[in-house]
Amino acid sequence: MMATNELGAEMSERPESVSGGAASEVGGEGGTAGGPGQEGQRKRRRRRRGKRGTAQPGAPAGGGQEAAPQAGGQAQLLQVEGILDSEIRGPNAFLRRAEKNYLPTPDDPEVPKHLVQRLRLRPGARLIAHAQSKGKLVVQRIDTVDGLPPEQAWNRPDFSGLTVIDPVRRIRLETTGKESLTRVLDLISPIGFGQRALIVAPPKTGKTIMLQRIAQAISTNYPDAHLMVLLVDERPEEVTDMRRSIKGEVLASSSDRSSADHLKVAEMTLERAKRLVEQGKDVVILLDSITRLARAYNKEVESSGRTLSGGVDSKALEKPKRIFGAARNCEEGGSLTIIGTALIDTGSRMDEVIFEEFKGTGNMEVTLDRMLAEKRMFPAINIPQSGTRKEEKLFSQLEYDKVRLLRVALSNYKPVEAMEKLLTKVNEFRSNDEFLNAV
Repeated sequence: MMATNELGAEMSERPESVSGGAASEVGGEGGTAGGPGQEGQRKRRRRRRGKRGTAQPGAPAGGGQEAAPQAGGQAQLLQVEGILDSEIRGPNAFLRRAEKNYLPTPDDPEVPKHLVQRLRLRPGARLIAHAQSKGKLVVQRIDTVDGLPPEQAWNRPDFSGLTVIDPVRRIRLETTGKESLTRVLDLISPIGFGQRALIVAPPKTGKTIMLQRIAQAISTNYPDAHLMVLLVDERPEEVTDMRRSIKGEVLASSSDRSSADHLKVAEMTLERAKRLVEQGKDVVILLDSITRLARAYNKEVESSGRTLSGGVDSKALEKPKRIFGAARNCEEGGSLTIIGTALIDTGSRMDEVIFEEFKGTGNMEVTLDRMLAEKRMFPAINIPQSGTRKEEKLFSQLEYDKVRLLRVALSNYKPVEAMEKLLTKVNEFRSNDEFLNAV
């Protein structure tokens, strides 16, 4: 009887021992079978692992961190809008905002590069799209590209393929009889749509005020033109003043930002302007200043190993010249006008080299004179050194003949006397038309 009882006890223990060994191998717990309490813990762990490994209804496979689809199996999509920035390294492009000066922010929606390539999206295009939140916004569907369906937008002509011609449509800056600055510019250095204009300015000669008056005149006389003011490495208070003074898009990278930010704002502004010109629109960019933009490129560009006088790398001016050279009047319609400022007499050899490189690249030039500014004469324009190439295409024949007579008469005087004479005569008449009729 005692042997029978011992044999039964041995048989009852064997299944438990085998069960414990199996749990070690499958579950990966290691070790030998323990007591009943340890076996219970193993079973509970196996049950928990089984629950984690089973996909729940309505949850993404693998139990990832993606948002669960909404009712009907569709993920919730949010409408987003922005300017496409695809000229970046990495797997995705992004949508930037004008109110952030086209600079990157953490909440910018991502646009997958395969979507950019498939729809032939160009940098600077305004997109309206729907994005899914996956911890960050990722565009899933693009609705419009610059107001057009995506399949129609890629049929537009490319900016580089447009036919470039001389400016023939004049931008009249005259607004009121009391605004002598814009009236003088109309007479001495007329501006046309598609002009590449350079304002050469020593310090404290009124270039910022001149840009503000030009911007105000364009927004008043040509409300359909798209006005953009690009401020590079400018004082923050000047940025605020410009935003409050004009009706237009002010894009700025102030002096407290990095050189890389200066370049990003400038390049995105140009790309946006190109996309607008492709739509047949007239775009005007006021750039202050070309000199500071070139300095930023000189700091950020990869060294070519060849340095010019003043510490300017030979490659540093390529992109600033490309930006300024983008101004053009297009035969197919649309134009890009760029009015940029160049700083001189700053005491910097680098600034002088930059000015010399840009001198002659424009087709209109206004030179401000420090001597006139010191005499509190405004605008402080040096008349003999200012003018527009092929200005006869911007004037009627009668106007052109009158302006030629005016310039011949003023050439007999020194710059200060010439401006005094012109301002006196201009202020005697209510408009430039009346003044020219009296010449």
